[in-house]
Amino acid sequence: MARTHTDILIAGGGIAGLTAALAFGRAGFRTVLVSPEPPVTEGNADGSDLRSTAFLQPAKNLFEQIGLLDDLAETATPLNILRVVDTVNWPPQIRDSREFLATDMGEQSFGWNLMNWRVLQGLARVLKAQENVDLRFGTSFVSMVARDSGAIVRLSNGDSVAAKLVIAADGRNSAVREAAGIGVKTTRYGQKTLAFVVSHPKPHANVSTEIYNQGGPFTLVPLQDLNGQPASAVVWMNRGPRAEELAAMEKTAFEARMSERSCYILGPLHLKSERRLWPIISQRAERLSAARVAIMAEAAHVIPPIGAQGLNTSLNDLILLRDLALMAGHDGLGGERMLKEYDRKRSADIRKRVQAIDLFNRVTRSPHPQVQNLRLTGMKAAHDLTALRHAIMRAGMGH
Repeated sequence: MARTHTDILIAGGGIAGLTAALAFGRAGFRTVLVSPEPPVTEGNADGSDLRSTAFLQPAKNLFEQIGLLDDLAETATPLNILRVVDTVNWPPQIRDSREFLATDMGEQSFGWNLMNWRVLQGLARVLKAQENVDLRFGTSFVSMVARDSGAIVRLSNGDSVAAKLVIAADGRNSAVREAAGIGVKTTRYGQKTLAFVVSHPKPHANVSTEIYNQGGPFTLVPLQDLNGQPASAVVWMNRGPRAEELAAMEKTAFEARMSERSCYILGPLHLKSERRLWPIISQRAERLSAARVAIMAEAAHVIPPIGAQGLNTSLNDLILLRDLALMAGHDGLGGERMLKEYDRKRSADIRKRVQAIDLFNRVTRSPHPQVQNLRLTGMKAAHDLTALRHAIMRAGMGH
């Protein structure tokens, strides 16, 4: 059994954990990352993450600072317009729609859309050149003992790591969070989301389209052309049993059903990937720190996939945590002052975002006509009242 001494130990090998490893490595901190599995970095491989993420301006700035943006830029698709479409009945009938323009906020784009597996691929490639980051795939966090000078972490292979700061980026069922004695509040909606890629005859024109009916939004997010055809990533939320039924549906029938659900806004949709199911919950940790431990990303909060808030909120955690670490320096890294400041500054923002998306999800999934009328009224107000529109757009873009 061996013991390693490092500045930071990160548990979790998803996008948030790997980005954290790269960010802290680039900031000059010795970093060890442990994860039971290596990232799946090919879109057609078993277990690949076929979801896409619209990375907003703060995330883009972070990627640029840590040397990741160049690797991802060629496959990123800018999102210049957000179109919201309200529908009722089946087949869906469009009642009204609104478009939110990035230029209204003085920006060219709201964000840049990337497939999640492609982001993992870029992270894996860039991290290979980061000498002060030790990636230990196939090894996981088991337990830890926090002391005044740091934490001793025991790993699944019997080794141990002495670190000044332990970062939990190990997901919604975080072992680090549990070991730190931090509880969570969880809301289960009985929903699941389908994630997949489609082609369509009409160009998306860099417009991200959210179509409301019931069960949750049907969202078309622009991608680069696929074999010469316009393409989009789809996130389709439904009640759990309905989502499972759609996932198992024969391809031709599924294409007909999703084309109806999209109101043929981009023409008939053709399935170009596997369909992956993801459960929808809302979850928030009771606090974001403990002795020598910081909780971030899905270990700290889980948000339904609406408005690109999930992973962007996780990266906002990382940005603050890195900045506080740089201010604290090696002597103050992982200390009580640094962690209290992290908890104080992030908790309020996370609470507001989780509550807002929770309410939004409850309204947009409802089959009741009265709630659907409220949804339509809210959509119009959010767009037509200029001050409200700007406030919502600033919050949504991460400002």
